[in-house]
Amino acid sequence: MPPKTLTIEVKELTKVYSGNIRAVNGVDFTVAEGEIFGMLGPNGAGKSTIITMLTTLSSITGGIALVAGEDVAAHPERVRRAIGYVSQDLAVDDNLTGWENLFLQAKFYGLTNEQIGQRLKEVLTMVNLMDRAHDLVETYSGGMRKRLDIAEGLIHRPRILFLDEPTLGLDIQTRQEIWKYILFLREEVEMTIFLTTHYMEEADRLCDRIAIIDRGIIKAIDTPDRLKAEIGGDVITMTLNGSDRGITRAMELIKGLSEVRQIKSHAEEYIVIAENGELTVPKIFEVIRDTGMKITKITVKRPTLDDVYLHFTGRGLRDDVEGSKEEGFRQRMVMRRARRR
Repeated sequence: MPPKTLTIEVKELTKVYSGNIRAVNGVDFTVAEGEIFGMLGPNGAGKSTIITMLTTLSSITGGIALVAGEDVAAHPERVRRAIGYVSQDLAVDDNLTGWENLFLQAKFYGLTNEQIGQRLKEVLTMVNLMDRAHDLVETYSGGMRKRLDIAEGLIHRPRILFLDEPTLGLDIQTRQEIWKYILFLREEVEMTIFLTTHYMEEADRLCDRIAIIDRGIIKAIDTPDRLKAEIGGDVITMTLNGSDRGITRAMELIKGLSEVRQIKSHAEEYIVIAENGELTVPKIFEVIRDTGMKITKITVKRPTLDDVYLHFTGRGLRDDVEGSKEEGFRQRMVMRRARRR
């Protein structure tokens, strides 16, 4: 089978802001034609900075980026013609209808009136909004607004679609609805999609390959299944009650079990990677029985992307990071709508 054509090629990509703040630190990756490539990491990891550089919205400090075969720094106008971009914040106007929003976007891309009529019907049908095309966007639900936002990024038939946190601030039902349309674009339209996210399930469900990014550095790139396989076994998570000395002794005994491949602490929990979790748990209870320690909670599961992120970065993607970011998103939307009124 011949190798797939690469639509994005990045080498030593770097972004340094004033004050010597290194947001992106020499990252390398490629994206194949027709692939959904995800970048997974928390707020501040460098995901959005990478997207803004690849979409020509931010200058490149160092390195080389080729998008659709064009050098981003040397030929930004050629890159823009080949890509669609949907940012974290909604770009639709509540005071216009869905049709008017798309018509305006099509004019920005220089489409003729003849092209516009055909394209608007095409993308509205694609995102299932044809029956609401002439309604004001202020009457749309959050999911409908996001679908319209994605439609705006598709109006000029781009080869590559960039989605920055495509379901940020949406409830799980609406999030799954957006996932369906993203998969449709890849499977039916054969579009290459580059997305960023800090939702584990989103990356797992959508992406052919995932880049784990932390503090501007890519820690690993592979398929979700291969990344999970790198953990090397089941994940046992437990909390202990007892003295510091007792915990130290308990960890030494657990580490000595033949089934245990790795053990580490995170927050107030202890995470054990074992070949067979169900068989290892009884042995853990047995070896620490005489240490004076009490296991207050213990769970066994197959590795998830959360475990993968912890494995490669030493830190987890915390719920409070997600919450604070989503709250900021909601506040921006409320203020934006208030200004329009």
